[in-house]
Amino acid sequence: MADATGPTVLLTAFEPFGGATTNPSWDAVTALADRWDGPARMRVEQLPVVFAEVRQRLVAAILEHRPTVVVATGLAEGRSAVTPERVAINVQDARIPDNAGARPVDEPIDPNGATAWFSGLPIKRIVAGIRALDVPAAVSNTAGTFTCNQAFYELMSLADRHDFRGGFVHVPATPGFGAPGLPTLPLDDVVRALDVVVREALRGGPDLVEQGGAEH
Repeated sequence: MADATGPTVLLTAFEPFGGATTNPSWDAVTALADRWDGPARMRVEQLPVVFAEVRQRLVAAILEHRPTVVVATGLAEGRSAVTPERVAINVQDARIPDNAGARPVDEPIDPNGATAWFSGLPIKRIVAGIRALDVPAAVSNTAGTFTCNQAFYELMSLADRHDFRGGFVHVPATPGFGAPGLPTLPLDDVVRALDVVVREALRGGPDLVEQGGAEH
């Protein structure tokens, strides 16, 4: 559902890749949009798993929707928790080819860009809120070097210019997806976690202050 008077939240997720026919990140954001009841308009956009196209698709979506908050999501197959990412780095280094067959190795995303961008989301507050639902969550300090990291890097570069709050969240595979034996998380848990992400992003304000001890 959409609030016709409130701010706009843009959620992005990726198309299938690596021979898969679905992508749990896309399944999750579309499910959240279907059940969303405000307090903001929600829009969703699917990004290509193509290095050469990620930025232009992000730019087009941001110019179309003029969001207050942008939450980009992607699949982290092998992780067992929902993981808000702390930092995006200016590197493309592909373990597998993208959907157009490109496989950059140790190339910059932007040769003239910043070395890294930090998330604009309250990542520790988000983790605390997700864990309060008994859904596993943790801060991640690496978004990898594939198109997820690229989308995160490009998003934060755009946020610096277009005045919106943004960040990236990796989600685990859902049951029935991927190789047997890898960790999964039910789709409903992923959707509830992303609901927390969006609501905390809309709240804004400072993140939690870390009280010492190991982060886990």
